[in-house]
Amino acid sequence: MYKAKRVCVIGAGPSGMSALYQFKQLEMKGQEIPEIVCFEKQSDWGGLWNYSWRTDTDEYGEHVHGSMYQGLWTNAPKECYELPDYTFDDHFGKPIPSFTPREVFRRWSKSKLRPWVHFSHVVRQVTYNDSTDDFTVVAKNLSEDKVLPAERFDYVIVAIGHFSVANIPSFPGIDQFPGRVLHSHSFRNASHFKGKRVLAIGSSYSAEDIAVQCLKYGAENIICCWRTRPMGFKWPPQITEKPLLSKIEGSIVHFKDGTRAEVDDIILCTGYHYSFPFLEERLRLKTTNVLYPEGLYKSILWTRGGNDKVLYIGMLDQAYTFTMFDAQAKWAVKYIMGELKLPDKEEMESDSRNWITKMGELKDVHDAIDFQTAYVADLVKESNYSYDLDVSKMLHAWCKSKLDNITTYRDQSFTSKFTGHKASPSHTPFMEEFDDSMEQFLLN
Repeated sequence: MYKAKRVCVIGAGPSGMSALYQFKQLEMKGQEIPEIVCFEKQSDWGGLWNYSWRTDTDEYGEHVHGSMYQGLWTNAPKECYELPDYTFDDHFGKPIPSFTPREVFRRWSKSKLRPWVHFSHVVRQVTYNDSTDDFTVVAKNLSEDKVLPAERFDYVIVAIGHFSVANIPSFPGIDQFPGRVLHSHSFRNASHFKGKRVLAIGSSYSAEDIAVQCLKYGAENIICCWRTRPMGFKWPPQITEKPLLSKIEGSIVHFKDGTRAEVDDIILCTGYHYSFPFLEERLRLKTTNVLYPEGLYKSILWTRGGNDKVLYIGMLDQAYTFTMFDAQAKWAVKYIMGELKLPDKEEMESDSRNWITKMGELKDVHDAIDFQTAYVADLVKESNYSYDLDVSKMLHAWCKSKLDNITTYRDQSFTSKFTGHKASPSHTPFMEEFDDSMEQFLLN
């Protein structure tokens, strides 16, 4: 039987909500569960899927968490992320297109989870108490500008995401660049770049999507520059790829291949830092965005903090996202409830090393998909998750469709693994749809 009396969940985005949902499932079955307290910095749940026009600090002077922008649509089919026990058909009552605007994608189970969440509450400090084998958590009520009395918890689940604290590199001459320079974290509306010559620095999902968005909303041209390798899509003529820039002279950008170009604005699509300033040092995960971070058993349980009571959800590079978060949450909750027994430390370290070794052998995105599929299957097996979450065939097909045509792949329809229903086609092609409201989308 479990021994935990109180569990602190930090963050009410997709990862944190999955943890709350898994606890609620046990409670609804009549099982006794610990007291659950979730602290969420924003005024509503949703994590990164909440949109805010603010870009630096929020109304309380806190760092803005989200990176959502107007006109953002999912860059993968919803069928790859669909929760098996709460499908899109369940929510909307009918099949909808596979690629959706942000507002449509942001939906949660009808389970009554809100009473567990303290909104507009930011966690300031988490300290492990060696003598009592528990944690002291200090939070601030932002709306009342009040630091709350310290509370004690038996377990801490960290679920704040890792796409919030921007990585902002410097380049020679960028301080003298006469145009606008911003990180993708602060990108809010592609129409601001209509008629502009845009440089997007980066070669991952942000650069890919922002380049297409700028094209869609009328940018004159977009150059994407890469550090490790180009994205390699069959770009329309207005989008090109070049090696990383070497310096900037006025509005002229010089690239490492010896070419140069004049640009009006620069968007840094250069990724994010993992940041947990509220955790004491020994509890803090330190990693880059990889498929299996070091120090986490099953990519969940922190093994380097002198205790086995800190769990992270959603802290790895992602192909699966929502369903993977749910499987991680199921594993975490079963562990807290005493239904999963840990192997000894040597065996846990060996298991993690095996995954990390396999990760180092991956050659491309298709290998990465297969790797994460195997990881999710391992969680499903260990936690007795009730569903098969393998959507690798769909993910492989999606990757191929992007290579075939980066501007039209969102117009395709996929079939739900859990309902068997094929998505309805969209009434308007993605590159021609400028209304991202739910009302317009659901006209299908």
